[in-house]
Amino acid sequence: MSDQDPAKTLAAVERFNEAFNRHDVDAVMAAMTDDCVFVSTAPPAGARYEGAPEVRRAWEEFFAASPTAYFDAEDVFAAGDRCTVRWRYRWQNDDGSEGSIHGVDVLRVRDGKVAEKFAYVKG
Repeated sequence: MSDQDPAKTLAAVERFNEAFNRHDVDAVMAAMTDDCVFVSTAPPAGARYEGAPEVRRAWEEFFAASPTAYFDAEDVFAAGDRCTVRWRYRWQNDDGSEGSIHGVDVLRVRDGKVAEKFAYVKG
């Protein structure tokens, strides 16, 4: 395990999550390393995106397809440079009703930025 202060890990993940919920791709990418890796919840094993240009495209596509997307962090735990976030993803359906699912992100932080984000969904 890393000797990184868990408080620094939590602060980096919180910055990332706040930018994500604003759908601010520039701020999301500023909160990630240049060599970041994102693995989505796409079945069966998740789509893998490597490097800032690929990850940026993934976020742009996600926000365009999900304009009402919002993640509520229900439980967050950090140990060293690792962080686990149990979340509830919420969206607005066309009829005005709310949809939601639960999931977990497993993240790694390096130099104050998210280096890895692996997402898992319950469903």
